[in-house]
Formats: sequence, C-alpha cells, structure tokens
Amino acid sequence: MGQSSYSNAKACAVALTISYLILAASAGSFYDDVDITFGGERAKILNGGQDLSLSLDQYSGSGFQSKHEYLFGRFDMQLKLVPGNSAGTVTTFYLSSQGAGHDEIDFEFLGNSTGNPYTIHTNVYTQAKGNKEQQFHLWFDPTAAFHTYTIVWNTQRIIFLIDNIPVRVFNNHDASGVPFPKSQPMRVYASLWNADDWATQGGRVKADWTKAPFTASYRKFNANAKRVGPNSKSTSSESDNQAWSTQGLDAAGRNRIRWVQNKHMIYNYCNDRKRFPNGLPTECKNSRFL
Repeated sequence: MGQSSYSNAKACAVALTISYLILAASAGSFYDDVDITFGGERAKILNGGQDLSLSLDQYSGSGFQSKHEYLFGRFDMQLKLVPGNSAGTVTTFYLSSQGAGHDEIDFEFLGNSTGNPYTIHTNVYTQAKGNKEQQFHLWFDPTAAFHTYTIVWNTQRIIFLIDNIPVRVFNNHDASGVPFPKSQPMRVYASLWNADDWATQGGRVKADWTKAPFTASYRKFNANAKRVGPNSKSTSSESDNQAWSTQGLDAAGRNRIRWVQNKHMIYNYCNDRKRFPNGLPTECKNSRFL
C-alpha cells in the first residue's frame, strides 16, 4: 500500500471511530431514561446503561417505565424476545396514561411453544376502552436478533412499525365520534409477565417453569417526542422539524402495509362480524388501513 493510500485509509478509520463515538455518546442510557417498576433483581440494566434485560420466573415478572411523560412523538425500542419455549409469556412495549379513564397504545408479544411463531398483538385504548385488536405473525425470528419496534403517535394517527415497516395505522376519526388518544400524557412501559391463562393458544398451552427464568432483552430506546411536565421541553431537535408530528404513509409505506396485512395479519377486529353482529365499529368503515 502506498503512503497516500495508507494515509487515506487511516483517515477513514479515524473518521469512522469518531462517528462511532459520537453515536455512542448520543445514545440514551437506561439509567437516565427509565425506572424499574417491579420484579427487583429480575430487571437488570447492563453495559453501562445501554442494555436492559427483563426476566420472569414462577414467582414474578419484571418491568420498567420511562422517567418522563409525553404528549405525542415517535418511540423506538429494540427488542430480542424470549427464545425457545416461550409459551405463556407476554413481553410488552407500550404507551399508557394513568387513572380510571386511561389511554394506551400497545405492542404485546405473545409467546408460544418451541417451533411455533410469536403472535404480535396490537391495541389502542381511549378512555379505558380498547377492543381494537390486530394481530400478526412476523416474517423473521424475533428471538435470534434485535429488531426495532416503533410507535408514532401524532394528532392525526397512530402508526405501528417493525424495522421501519408499517404494520398498522389507527387514524383519528374523532370527528365521526370515535375517541382518539389526544389529551392525556403517556409514559413508555415495558414488561415481561406470566399470562398463561390466555396468551398461548387461548390458554391451552401453559408456561413450562422448568425452563425459567425466561428473559427478554431491550436496547436503543429513543423518545423523539414532546415531553410534558415541570421544566420539560421537546426531545426532538429543531433540525428534524419534529417529522413525526405529521408522519403518515407514503406510496412505499402503503405498499409495505398492504404486504404485511395480506401476508402476516392473523386477526383484525374490523373483519370480526361475529363479534360485532350489529355492525362493525365506525372507524372500520372509514379507514383503509387500520
């Protein structure tokens, strides 16, 4: 290698190292961003705050919540789900307000027996009323590596994304009398808990406690969002112009969500006429993607 080529290669290596350090420095720390809410030592913050693991045994699960509350934003989390026989377990990543009339936006990951797929369960609650479930099977193994799960929540819609692929949109039909979460600040929550009375094949398959503890891993939590509360300000930078605040689906996004809903959706409340014999919910008639 000539001196010039060597110098260029060295300069590139230094630049990449600096870029990596900047990214590492800008990444959030679970120590700074969340509080452990239950489970004691079953919840562990690792690697200097970059990783967090939740565990479940026959005595308790575990969970955490964000230190801050938010009113709209984009929320990203990388998860690696419980491997092997995860029957009876539920891993979660969701937004929720507090109180009797709470709002909630859910990603729940329902475990299964070895060799059978996870069920991704999504729901939207407004004033403590949900019943807006959509469920999916994934197109990859969610236990083999980390994948990014995202909730975009703005005044027009809620978008659920997996690895930046939209899987669900819940539009604001407040004008048609459909409640939409728009006024209650929410925290980010995550948990791993025992739901073997219903989670796997309708509760027919129970958790195998000889395989405990069950462990799910979280990393790279990012809330690009409007923080509320005393002395709070938006966590969005001015340069990105809070792109989440008007985010919708472009042509590529519409193609992707069609693919997901045609190939990987296993339940849609908007198609469940047995459940709604007197007519489907109003939003089911008004939305192309739900």
